[in-house]
Amino acid sequence: MSPTEFAALLAYATAMAFTPGPNTTLSAALAANHGLRHAMRFVVAVPVGWCLLLLASMAGLGALVAALPALGDAVRWVGVAYMLWLALRLWSRQAAPVNADDSLAGFDVGFARGVALQFVNGKAWLNALTISATWITVEGQTALRAAQVLPIAVFYGLASNFTYACAGAALRGWLAQGQRLRNFNRTMALVLVATALWVLRA
Repeated sequence: MSPTEFAALLAYATAMAFTPGPNTTLSAALAANHGLRHAMRFVVAVPVGWCLLLLASMAGLGALVAALPALGDAVRWVGVAYMLWLALRLWSRQAAPVNADDSLAGFDVGFARGVALQFVNGKAWLNALTISATWITVEGQTALRAAQVLPIAVFYGLASNFTYACAGAALRGWLAQGQRLRNFNRTMALVLVATALWVLRA
């Protein structure tokens, strides 16, 4: 990979990883509601799931989705439905748990669901198809380029979601007062809804 291609990849990865999306929104919301340590399950799940999606795209899944519009639409609608469901759970979450056993009730996304979410995440699909076609799938160099790109994908996926989770965790003390956490959750829910609408229009 030439220095110019590498610089372009870093610029694209930075822009796509750190702009708000389903993953970063959930990372911030999980950390704000449950703490950074709990949110790390999802933060780690994002790069794992995204790299699996990128590998699947390289193996032909991306071409299959592109060749079968109905399949692509199905993936999009499943992703939109899941994001809207998460938004509803986040919107309806109480400002504070009623008791200790209720501390995770209503809204939580663990490692397995975080990995699976990438396969119905419209933004993740866009990134995987773009990166695979632009920087990886080159005749005679695919394996080498994949070895170069995957560590970058892991780093950016982890760094961006960890940054948002840290921001959410840093706000926990302030959000614990009054109805601030409820208002924060509802704002994050609206971001998820806006993202779902963007996926439908994409």
